[in-house]
Amino acid sequence: MQRILLADDDRALTDLLAEYLRREGFAVDVAHDGAEALARLSNPAQRPDLLILDVMMPGRDGLETLRELRLQHRLPVIMLSARGEPVDRVIGLELGADDYLSKPCLPRELLARVRAQLRRHSPVAAGEVEVGVLRLMPGERRAYAGETELSLTGAEFGLLLALAQRAGQLVDKATLTRIALGRELERFDRSIDVHVSRLRHKLAEASPQAPRIESVRGAGYVLVTGAA
Repeated sequence: MQRILLADDDRALTDLLAEYLRREGFAVDVAHDGAEALARLSNPAQRPDLLILDVMMPGRDGLETLRELRLQHRLPVIMLSARGEPVDRVIGLELGADDYLSKPCLPRELLARVRAQLRRHSPVAAGEVEVGVLRLMPGERRAYAGETELSLTGAEFGLLLALAQRAGQLVDKATLTRIALGRELERFDRSIDVHVSRLRHKLAEASPQAPRIESVRGAGYVLVTGAA
């Protein structure tokens, strides 16, 4: 049974969502602040497969918690917040969230996004993908640029794999959103752009010979090798 950690200080909401997710077949643990969430992540016996993380919590808030957990953990994270402004989504994604959902939300939509993220992180029986010095191992969800292993979130790995499997080809943002995030592209949705920005930085930092992600204005992205 897949385990979900729900971190939110709204006890009525966590009770409702935990009950709903349990009825859908998940094991659900609840934390009411960032410190408690991090403690559960550090305990192998309590380690979840996915974290739903509220932004506005007392003490260490969701963004601080996300920044700290990304130093050690790769599990998929869905941010859940009443702060639904585009800039808040961008900040959450820049800090390593895989998806972002505004409150109030339909439990059914949250469930759909949970399942999409878990599918993205499920091991698949597939061979390695190589593009220049870039090497991806889908079964282990690991990626290397030369000898350097890239520290990627689940969404970043899914995005890079989608581009690497189509290296040299233009891939539009709607397709990348479906493949990497498991949902449809929404109006004013910049999630893929933010993930691409983070990927570019990580690839360049890992190796000067790493492939580049080039943008085609208004169309999408393409992974290319060779000199700029």
